[in-house]
Amino acid sequence: MMSKYDMFQIDDITDQVLTNCNIADSRHAGLYSICGLALRLRDLYKWENRLDPWIENDPSEVLKWIGDKEEAWEKLAEKEFRDIRLMGCRFDPFDVKGINEILEPYGFIYGGGYARSLKPSFYLAALETKKEINHITVFILGRELARDLLTIPAMSQDNCIYIRKESAGLFLWDQIFYVKKSGRYALRFGLKAYGLKNGTPEDLHRNLHRIAADEIDTYIYHELGELRDTVFDRNTWHEIIAAFPHTPIELLTRTIKDLLADTGKYGTLPHIVRERKTASLAFYVAFLESFTKVLFPQIGDAFQNFTQNNDWKLIENAVTQGYQSAKSRAETIIGIYRAGREKDDMEWVKNEIAKRFKSCFQR
Repeated sequence: MMSKYDMFQIDDITDQVLTNCNIADSRHAGLYSICGLALRLRDLYKWENRLDPWIENDPSEVLKWIGDKEEAWEKLAEKEFRDIRLMGCRFDPFDVKGINEILEPYGFIYGGGYARSLKPSFYLAALETKKEINHITVFILGRELARDLLTIPAMSQDNCIYIRKESAGLFLWDQIFYVKKSGRYALRFGLKAYGLKNGTPEDLHRNLHRIAADEIDTYIYHELGELRDTVFDRNTWHEIIAAFPHTPIELLTRTIKDLLADTGKYGTLPHIVRERKTASLAFYVAFLESFTKVLFPQIGDAFQNFTQNNDWKLIENAVTQGYQSAKSRAETIIGIYRAGREKDDMEWVKNEIAKRFKSCFQR
């Protein structure tokens, strides 16, 4: 007897999504530095071979796989994205809502959108659970059948949040494995809060999936913070990103948008404070990007004091200050961009933002 999955021809749909994943990667692999591309290829290799994040296969085997992947990309570099064919219908690959209206009843979720530097990104995954948080629908996804180079743990689209558990596990491992020297103290503090007092690799291997599962809330509330943010108008934000892709202005704008999501009422850090999630707070500080530290120095200072006295009020105050600072910067960027749009002069916008945020870019 055929199951509903056989009838649904999920293998055919998977192949269609994988083709678009490969086309996207073939077009945009050049966006990354050599190290950045190597990291993303490493993750993709582990996903394709169903390896635990800490498993490292023989380098010669990995290099052969990379060579085969690049050869396949060369054949696809000039191809256009293909429509997704489902149940006799054709869908634009970015019609996520239409595709998922068919997929979801069969237990699968499709994703298609634009990531940093406007790189198209696609995935197909099994749906594990679906729930509501603050009137937002949250999809928790399990096994990924198709994905591209990007290891993205979560995203929001059409007033929904999608949590990719497989990618989230790889993402967390990469953050831990490549943590900067300045973040090691906070990382050790967080691991101890999770019960890993010895901090040995074996301890981490045994507990990674448990820790990754607990950190899912961090990703959910970041996306929730983005959806509920009323400071940085989403349409204006998208316009700025589209006008200045792969530039310092994109980095600045994305970082400020992320900070508003993390520090806003519905976001990551207020949730961590409410729930007293010490380990998640430590991880947040440990994994801060360099530019985020420049724009949000209060959290690092507050965390150092917090580790001595466990005073959550210090974190609350830092979050409030961080939010006000991000809000002020967002309003400045919006004002400059809208003035430049009136002038029809994006060069003026670029120069004006560079001038107003010169001190941030120089630090």
